[in-house]
Amino acid sequence: MRIVFSGASPLTLTAARALIKAHEVIIIERDKDKIDELSEEMDCSFLHGDATTPGILKEVNPETCDFLFCLCNEDQTNIITSLLGRSLGFKRVVTNIEQPELEQMCREIGLEDIIIPVQATTRHLENMIKGLDQVDISSVLKFGARLFTVNAGRDEAVTAEELKLPASAKIIFYYRDETLHFSDEDTRFKKGDEIIVLCNTDTLPELIDRYNKS
Repeated sequence: MRIVFSGASPLTLTAARALIKAHEVIIIERDKDKIDELSEEMDCSFLHGDATTPGILKEVNPETCDFLFCLCNEDQTNIITSLLGRSLGFKRVVTNIEQPELEQMCREIGLEDIIIPVQATTRHLENMIKGLDQVDISSVLKFGARLFTVNAGRDEAVTAEELKLPASAKIIFYYRDETLHFSDEDTRFKKGDEIIVLCNTDTLPELIDRYNKS
């Protein structure tokens, strides 16, 4: 895959180092000195410039990129870059935000793939305090099993049966108003629902093509 990161933040660098061996990675960074320093230790491409400007993002040929990860340290910058990236044709755009109160606004303007570190950390701490066992998701999703998320829009305001998912894909639950709900064939989804689908590896590309979020 061809993966682009906006901003050489600590989160970007951690993720990029994990992906470099198997994928083509490009990091866009404003600070030329930082690029010079990182290029000596990281085997990936760097582009000097501001990712919030169309000209810079166009230089990486968005239509050939599988992901644009907007992981810099400024929420507003991540949001602007994400909107620009989506308009330029990146296949999938992922937005990191530190302020949870911005989540609803992001979804309203069409940014569906959102990372909110503080929420994930808070859930983890709550589970620790409650004494709940943590399950490593990688130990459960094996032998080709995969999870896929569909954020319900106007076209998904239907029942689970009417979604007509592939035979090898099944809705296992969904989130609405920050609450977990289990679904059956009569469940009617509403705009904004986050639908979690269990499928196999062979079915995943079909779902990605069908619910392309770029």
